[in-house]
Order: sequence, then structure tokens, then C-alpha cells
Amino acid sequence: MTIEVLGTGCKKCFELEAVVKTAIARSGKFVQFEKVDDLMRIMEYQVLSTPGLVIDGKVVSTGKVLSVDEVMAFMNASGA
Repeated sequence: MTIEVLGTGCKKCFELEAVVKTAIARSGKFVQFEKVDDLMRIMEYQVLSTPGLVIDGKVVSTGKVLSVDEVMAFMNASGA
């Protein structure tokens, strides 16, 4: 499973990054994590409102900080 947090460095982006890292640790799953701050790469996902959360190449959330439980639900729904 690959998880990307899209964001250029705003407070919400850092908050979502911390939440995602906590969710990964709690899940016990092998996850490749990447923080994407390059605007061109973010635009490739057609995300206009950051932070964005991408799981296995699919944008699952934009513009808000999710809870650990919400991130874990997205991880479980991805089936990986």
C-alpha cells in the first residue's frame, strides 16, 4: 500500500501527515509513505485544496484534516 499526503507546508498539511503516520503505526500494515510538497505533482492529482490524501493512487480526501480512525477506514477500504 502506498499513501501520499499532498500539501505545500500549511499547518493542516503537517497535521494530516502526523495523523497518517499514527494510523500507519496502529494498522500494523506495510505502507510506503510519502509527503508530496511539489505543486506540479499535487496538480497531477487535480487536487485544488490541500491537504490531500492519496491511497494507492486514488485521491480519497482533500481540504481537511482527518482523524486517525478516518484514515484507518480509508486504509482498510483500499483492500491492501
